[in-house]
Amino acid sequence: MIAARALVEGSEKTHRLAGFDPDESPRSLQLYGVDPHYTGEAVRWLVGEGHVDHLDMNFGCPVRKVTRRGGGAAIPVKPNLLRGIVRAAVAAAGDVPVTIKFRVGIDDRLHTFLDAGRVAEGEGCAAVMLHGRTAAQLYEGEADWSTIARLKEAVRTIPVLGNGDIWEAFDALRMMRETGCDGVVVGRGCLGRPWLFRDLADVFAGREPQNPPDFGEVTRTMLDHAKRLSEWMGTPWGVRDFRKHATWYTKGFPGSARLREALIRIESLDELEVILATADASEPFPPAAMRARRGKRGRRQKVALPEGYLDDLEDATPSTEEIEANVAVSGG
Repeated sequence: MIAARALVEGSEKTHRLAGFDPDESPRSLQLYGVDPHYTGEAVRWLVGEGHVDHLDMNFGCPVRKVTRRGGGAAIPVKPNLLRGIVRAAVAAAGDVPVTIKFRVGIDDRLHTFLDAGRVAEGEGCAAVMLHGRTAAQLYEGEADWSTIARLKEAVRTIPVLGNGDIWEAFDALRMMRETGCDGVVVGRGCLGRPWLFRDLADVFAGREPQNPPDFGEVTRTMLDHAKRLSEWMGTPWGVRDFRKHATWYTKGFPGSARLREALIRIESLDELEVILATADASEPFPPAAMRARRGKRGRRQKVALPEGYLDDLEDATPSTEEIEANVAVSGG
């Protein structure tokens, strides 16, 4: 996820994150913006430079340091502000499709997803994506797929995509049957399980998904992943970044707790290779690991908002706090 203001102001790290390999297609990028001006300028640069074939905008981030400044999941609380940001992005994008992703709302008392869907539809978005949790829920419990069905009923002219708890390929089919949504968005479900996309392609084509890999294939995938990260980020930063991925890849395998203790301390690809060589490559993928929760965790939170943020929900003016919220975080 790329911060719009950082991109406009020439942040070297942000420009690197916004880069693509020459053979990548389609080029899809998620943009985080809180201000129509910076959002429009960022989109104009991305499209003008030929960087993207699709832009998604994240209005679902529940992270405290973002929402307390009026960013992320806080933005749909103010439909006019949301409308201004989306309008700027769509206008600057031209023929490049723009989608937006959002959550059900702030908490059980303040739902914003229907208004957000209508804004997106009215401003010319190509599709909307709903994570069936509130910002207060973070990633707790089960996603409420019924909200996706309600959004589908409210938004009639553009596709509605569902997000939340797609752990296996058949979850996607079940979500589409239960909600009537047009497709699914995968988040945490693919962490340490990149073959989920292969399985999704199979079930959408009417084929049975393949058996999950044994631990030997998992370790080969891990090494390839770590090498690619190191090539892109440099060593040792790529290896250190891979540590969290190593945890997700090994989750559920027998003895994985001991293995993870070693993996979270690796400093080189050689160390990674030596540690993985000690594991049983023939170990079959444990069925219980298929639905093991991965990625972000967290109990229910009280969503932090700027002081007085809820006093005037019709206000469309980004405050100083909102502009400063343009930090490079992911979430949604």
